[in-house]
Order: sequence, then structure tokens, then C-alpha cells
Amino acid sequence: MSDLAPKKLWRWRTVARIRRSLLALLVFGQTAVASYYLLWIMPYHGGTPLEIGLLVLFALLYAWIAVGFWTAVVGFVLRLTGGDKHSLLNRYSSDDLEHTPLVKTAIVLPVYHEPVHWTFSGLKAVYQELERNGQIEYFEFFILSDSRNPEIWLEEQAKWHQLCDELGANGRLFYRRRNVNLNFKSGNVADFLRRWGRLFKYMVVLDADSLMSGRTIVRMVQLMELEPQVGILQTNPSIINGQSLFARLQQFGNRLYSSLFATGLAAVQMGHAAFWGHNAILRVEPFMQHCGLRKLRGFGVFKGPIMSHDFVEAAYIGRAGYEVWLEPGLGESFEESPPTLADELSRDNRWAKGNLQHLWILCFGRRIRLAHRMAFLNGIMAYVASPLWLAFLALTTVAAAQLTLSPIEYFPAGHEGLFPLWPEWRPEWALTLALSTLALLFVPKFLAIIDAIIHGLAKGFGGPLRLFLSVWVEIVFSVLLAPIRMLAHSRFVIASLLNVSLSWAGQNRTEETGWREALITHLPGFVIGGSWAVFAWWLDVSFFIWSLPVAVPLILAGPTSVLLSRVTVGQAIRRAGLLLIPEELVALPVLENAAENRAQPASSWSLGHFEQAVLVPLVHQQQLALARPDRHSGRAERLSGLVDQCIHTGPAGLNKKQISELCEDRVALAELHRRAWIAPTGSYWGQAIARL
Repeated sequence: MSDLAPKKLWRWRTVARIRRSLLALLVFGQTAVASYYLLWIMPYHGGTPLEIGLLVLFALLYAWIAVGFWTAVVGFVLRLTGGDKHSLLNRYSSDDLEHTPLVKTAIVLPVYHEPVHWTFSGLKAVYQELERNGQIEYFEFFILSDSRNPEIWLEEQAKWHQLCDELGANGRLFYRRRNVNLNFKSGNVADFLRRWGRLFKYMVVLDADSLMSGRTIVRMVQLMELEPQVGILQTNPSIINGQSLFARLQQFGNRLYSSLFATGLAAVQMGHAAFWGHNAILRVEPFMQHCGLRKLRGFGVFKGPIMSHDFVEAAYIGRAGYEVWLEPGLGESFEESPPTLADELSRDNRWAKGNLQHLWILCFGRRIRLAHRMAFLNGIMAYVASPLWLAFLALTTVAAAQLTLSPIEYFPAGHEGLFPLWPEWRPEWALTLALSTLALLFVPKFLAIIDAIIHGLAKGFGGPLRLFLSVWVEIVFSVLLAPIRMLAHSRFVIASLLNVSLSWAGQNRTEETGWREALITHLPGFVIGGSWAVFAWWLDVSFFIWSLPVAVPLILAGPTSVLLSRVTVGQAIRRAGLLLIPEELVALPVLENAAENRAQPASSWSLGHFEQAVLVPLVHQQQLALARPDRHSGRAERLSGLVDQCIHTGPAGLNKKQISELCEDRVALAELHRRAWIAPTGSYWGQAIARL
């Protein structure tokens, strides 16, 4: 890194220090004032262990909320004043970028049991974008499969062949499936880099639901060429294609609010930003040298492969002296939301464990920059905040019960002196503190409305009035969802720390959630919320009213989950002009292409993909080309037995592993093809041939 321009490096780091110091001053200063208010609101002013516990929890949670609030305010101010002049994109004119030549870049798509036609159709749209822009010669595409189910990976291979033929992409669009999928997605990408990484200067990483315009991908490569000290450049993906009410709420909130939050976050992190694992470009050589992930050597959840790899990779490449930038100005980068609350909670169950692992790196990682340690802390708090809120509510309930059921203690534990400690109540201070906390949560939402109107973006959300109404719809459902997520995340965190795998019953994997699944899944929350509300009513009417914003959403969690999963409700909201986003009113070519590709029939065959690999000559030849030519003598007899069994019983007599073994062995698959075609008419394979 000795070739870096010292002045440029010094300049942005100085600005970053000033901005981070100001943010810390605002957050901790505001938290100190709020904690002071709470201290004097409490009857004994922190004179009891219970009140001290409440004060500590409140300060942690208030600071956590304040960080988000001031990040949004920074983003609002910067957008109001024309953007951050220190961002990468604002350093160069359009002419500078246009005249920057491209270099060879890999676009990689790691997949694991994804909907094949839908996922590959999105990749096809990205390919078409670059081809239409006349830049396809600089890019090669790699589908990196970790799929284990033979019906899925056989479909992947058939679809890959189809795409190569349709796009004329032979020699430019590649497919590889690992036989042993170690270390999750990061291991898949590492396997690609070991084999082909040295052929490319840059690598664009996509997720199964990623879409990026050719213009954005080209801009990313050009910025990396102009900024040799940048190791990772991250875009800010917008959520699209929401159909259910839940997905549309997520999509609207992301599209409207992220402009402020991403701008503020990028301005504070600057060259020490986080990496989100997809919709980003990486400089291959330093990534290969410095971002290899060793297994954690701790205990429990802190032992084994790193699940959430992206933040760690950003920290490691930053430790090596390279920069990581989030660039919100790189638009036309998209992903999708889980369609239901059940799907989101299932995803969060995995993410909670991965983020908690970062606690080990936060504490014991060497030479990691402070900004990246704060990114780890931010990710950890995204889940740990929930059990902290739950603990705060529990202590608040205990405090209310003590005040109602126990006599006043004039000499509480820990109080020393001859004079009693008189309890005091300040309801006006309590109201002020409550309103200030609500302001931290909701003011950024209304700043986003103002920002959209100022920048002429309100029309894309249906106009100012519909935008305002949409925000209120989003707020109502956010209030309903917050306690549900709090309870779910608390369970995930506890399960992760105990290193046990706990899942919610009846998790939904379809577009909609059934009543039975929802009621079973959210029964614990219903019991907790209902019991708490009944106890609060028995204890004190005012405390009962205070408990309702948490208790009612937990009681209604089942119906809420069902309602949010309904596509018909989501589409009715869309027809009413609410929860709209600009991309729905003026579609981009990459989105139109993806929609057209996905609307095409996935397959005209009535046979399963294993049956096609055995019987259909073209598919069979394609699979033979991908199967292993070598054969160990010890396996020959066993594979011959599997062929016999498959001929007599069909695939129903084999498990998934055995079917995979047959498809991966060239000799066995060829023998299976030959014998299937001469099988009697009334046999399984004879009937399958009749369906061709």
C-alpha cells in the first residue's frame, strides 16, 4: 500500500474522525441527559439494586436507538446540502468515469437449494444488461452451487446449459458444484478463488435474489480502477418485487428510509465501512491474501466455522491497509425480502448465531480497526437488544409490583444515613422522556418524507399524500411487529449462547402463512402477552395501559402473521396507491428483463430432473460430460448394485445420496441410461418413457 496518495488518505481519515467524534458526543450526551431524567423519575433515584438495573438497561438501549437516529439526521443533512463530497462517487466527474477502461471481472453467484428457474432468470437479466451495454467482453459469470438435493442440482445444470445456448454464453457462463460444501457460502467463494481467482482483478458477488444493472456494475469496476486502495466497494441494495403485505412493508420502508440511513452510515464509516456479502465488488488479490477465515477456537457458539463471514472479511481487508466503502450513490442495485414474517424469523434465527460469533472477534481479533469493531457491535446489538428490552420490561414489572404491593421502604438496601429516603414521582418528566424516546424512533421516518419531497421523489411513492399515508401504515405495522420480533430474537440469542438449535414450530416456506401454523408458532407470545396484560390489570390500571403496546401485539401475533403473508392484501394495498416504490411506476430494463425471464415456463418436461438425466438424450449427454470419468475399484460393485435397484424400483427405492452418486459417476449413469431404455413397457422406466 506504499503507492497510496498520503494526502488523500489523511484527508478522509481526518474527516471520519471528526464525524465519528461528533456522533459519539451526540449519542452519549443525549443518553446521559435521558438517563438523568430516568434517574430522577424513579422513586428512589437509583437507590435500589432494581433501579440501578433499570438505569443500566435503559442507557444501553437508549444509546442504541440514538445511534440510528443521529445516523439518519446526518444523512438528511448531507442530502439536503448536495451529498457527501468525500464519497468515492463524488470525487470524479462522469467524463472521468466514462474514460476509465474496464478490466476482466468475475461475477459470481453462490447458490444453495434456491428456486432454480427464478434465480437463474435473474442472472440471465444481469448478463443481458451487460451485453446490451456492449461491455460483456470484460465479464465472466460463475454459478457456484452447494446444493445437495439431486433434483435441485440436476435442474441447475440443465438450466445452465439452457442459458449458455440461449445467450450464446459458452466460455463465458460457467457452473461448478462442490462435492463437499465446507464453511457455508464463504467456503464456496474461497473454493472459486483457489481455482480461478488469479484470472481476475475484481469479483462482483451476487446473492440468489440479487439484481444489478449493467451501468452500476460498470461504474463499480471504474471506481475500483480509479481508487487502487479500495479493497471492497459495497452498494446499498433496494428491496423489490414485494407481493405479500409483509414484503411490501419491508420494500417500502427500505426504499424510503435507507436513503437517509445509508447516506449517514457511509458518511460516518467512510473507508472503514462494512461488507454485506452481496451486491458488492471485491479486489481479488488482497481479498485472497488477507480474508481467509479460520475456524473460531473458542467454546460453544464461538467454536467452528464463521457463519456470518461478510463483516469479518471487511475487517480483515481493512486490517491489511485497504479501504472498504459503502457508496449509496450507486443505484440500480436490488434484492428481495422474505415473503412472510415466518420466513424472516427463520432467516434471523441463522443470522443471530452468526452475528453473536462476532463477539469473539470483537474481543480477541488482533489489529482490527475501531470502526470495524463498532460494526461488529452494531450487528451484535441488532439481536442482543431484544433480550435487553425483554429484561427491561421484566424489571419494570417487578418495580411496579413492588410499589403497588409492598410498603414504602424509607431505608432501602444500600441506603446509609440517619435520614430516610423519601420516594418521589415526577409524571411530567416521565412523559417528556417517553416522548423523546418515541421521537428517536419516528422522527427519521418523517425526515424521509421531507427528503423525498425536497428531491422530487415523492411522485415515485404515489405523491406526497399517499407517501404520508404509507408511512403511517408502515408505522402501525412496525409497532405490531416490534414485540413479536423482540420475543423471537430473545429466544434465538439464548439458543445461540447455549449452542442449541431451536426452531419455531410450523415455519412457513410458501408465499402465505396458514392459520394453524401461525397460531402454533405464536402461542408462546400469546400466553406471555395475555398473562402480562391480566397481571398488569390486576396490579394497576395505569400500568395495564402502559403494558398494552407490548401485550396487544403479542396477543395478536398469529392473526398479524397471517394477514401480513397474504398476497391479495398486498396487491389491494398497491391498487390503493399505498406502499408504492419508484421502481414499480417506472421499471428499469434489468427489472423488466428479469420479470420476463421468470414469466417464461420453467420446463416442458413431465419428468423429474433425475428421470430426464437418465432418459432424455440431450440432458443425459450433458450430465455425462459433468460426471466424474474416474472410478475407484471399491465403488464399482456398490454402484452396480444401485443401478440394479434403480432399474427395478425406480428412484423411489433410493435416497438422495444414492441418486447423487449415480449421477456423479459417468459409467453408472451410462449403464442406467442403457438399461432404462430397454426396460419392459410396464416397468417404472417403461412408463416414464411413455411420458416423454
